[in-house]
This record gives sequence, structure tokens and C-alpha cells, in this order.
Amino acid sequence: MKHDFPFDPTYGYSQQSLLQVGAPPEPHDFVEFWRSLYATTFSIPPAPTHREIAISNSHRTFEIEYTSLDGFRVGGWLTIPKHTPIRGGVVCSHGYGGRGSSDEGLSRDKSLAFIYPCARGFDRSAHPDWPSHSSPHVIKGIESRDTYSIRDCVADLWAAASALLHIVPEAAQHLTYFGGSFGGGIGALALPWDPRFKRAFLDVPTFGNHPLRVQLQCVGSGESVRTLYKTNPQILNVLRYFDSATAARHISIPVFVAAALFDPAVPPPGQFAVYNAIPSDKRLFVRPFAHFAGPPELDNFHALWRDLPSWLGWTVDTTTPSA
Repeated sequence: MKHDFPFDPTYGYSQQSLLQVGAPPEPHDFVEFWRSLYATTFSIPPAPTHREIAISNSHRTFEIEYTSLDGFRVGGWLTIPKHTPIRGGVVCSHGYGGRGSSDEGLSRDKSLAFIYPCARGFDRSAHPDWPSHSSPHVIKGIESRDTYSIRDCVADLWAAASALLHIVPEAAQHLTYFGGSFGGGIGALALPWDPRFKRAFLDVPTFGNHPLRVQLQCVGSGESVRTLYKTNPQILNVLRYFDSATAARHISIPVFVAAALFDPAVPPPGQFAVYNAIPSDKRLFVRPFAHFAGPPELDNFHALWRDLPSWLGWTVDTTTPSA
């Protein structure tokens, strides 16, 4: 595949070798750390507020804010079916480019309520203490596991579920997680500890196998981590707690993973490390490329939507969403 990057976005891996990439050993108190963080976050009343901003034929859309870890008010959007009885809900995270609105493509399921939280620092969660760009965001507070930005962003997903279920209790019947890239990585970190989620989709998840990732040049947020690692290798002691492949070992629900063979932003070995580590029911969809405008004839992302909705238990048509 033609490209202008000064490195190979396949990193020399074939699909066969990608399926052999493992997860690094976990810290002895890895489980304790995450379970404690979940318990702390779960105990915080989400106190959601929401304002209706639009109505379509199928659902109502709201701006929403809710309280998360350390009292931070997270902003985002909420969509609620207009006429159909609600039979489930979805927490839908975003990539490191942020999110400027709810996703009308995903909200086509007329029986699901969706919450679309914005990660701290981005869009409706903008804050003067938080970067709004991926490069500084991914290394904010990296000196300690208790101050690292990814810790707070994972907690915000649990708080998003609490806010959704506070407003729409029926969503608890079938709560799904949906996230790609940055959202895929923090999703893998969040899922093992929250029993409310029933199924999940992780698209090209990041943060997998940090000891390997810091060796691989990229154009995504990982490059900031790699650059910092060169002068401060001790950051791996913190990153051990935020490795999505390590966390994936503890996932117990069915997970659908889409992983790419060619990706200049999220190195494929890290993506496959997440999939490989999942011990529960799982399904793999292989994308020829991601985070790259490759040849249209090789783009198979639309094919994912032939199977994914029904696998997740959604009732939508098979047209690829707009985002």
C-alpha cells in the first residue's frame, strides 16, 4: 500500500504473526487497583442534567452533563427513542480526535438509548486544566497511576453508564459498550470491572502492550508516549496499569474486535494484543487499514455492519454509519 510515512505501518507483521502478539505481565495489584477505582467511581452520584436540543422521527436528542471522579462534570449527548419501548442502552466513546455531536448513524436503533460522553478536555468536556489535543492529553499526569489522564477517562465511562441508567433505567436490560481507537483502548480498560455491560465492540483499540508500543514509531498519541519514554523510561511503571491488553485478560463478556493490518496511528500489534488476550467469547474482524485513506477497493469497513448490529443485539439496517 503506497504511503509517505517514514516507517512501515504494518511494522513488519503479517496477520498470522499479529495473532501471536501477547500481553505483558500485570502488576501484582493490577486487579485491586482497578476494582478500587471502579468502587470509588460507582459510589459517586452522577447527578445528571439534560436539555433537549432536537427531535427526529425516531428519537429525542439531549445535551447532558454528569458528575464523575473528583467531582468533574463530564459533558456529552444523550439520545432516547421517541416512540418505541426501550430495551437497552449504549455507552459510546470516541477517538482521540474528540466528538462534536451525537452519532445519528448509531442512533438508528429505535429501541436503544445512547449516551455519548466527551473525554475530559474535549468538546463538551472542555476544561482549562485539561488538554484538548491527543499529544499532551495522553501524557498528562503520567508521573503516577493516581494522576494519569487515562485513569480519569476510564472512570468517566463508568460514570456515563450510571448517568444513562439514572435517566433511562430500562437501558440496564442490555447495556453495550461501543468505542474505537482511544475509545477502544479505554473501553478495554473499563469493561472487566463493570458488571453492568453485557456486550462490547472495540474498533482498532489503542493502549495494547505498552512495552512494545513504546518501541514503535507512529503518528498517533502513542508517539508522545514513545518520545517521553526515551528520556524517562520509568513511565512504563505507570503504563503497566493502563495496558488495554493486560486488562483484556479479565474481560468476561462477549466482545467484537475490529483490528487493522496497516495503521500508522495505532500500531497493529497493540490492537491484536487486545483481541488475543480476551479469554471470553470474542469475534475478530480484520480491517486492511485504519487511520488512513487507503484504496477504496480495499476498504471493507462497510462489511462489518452486515454482522455487527445483530451480534451486539441491535435492530438496525446494515448501512454503514456516517461516523
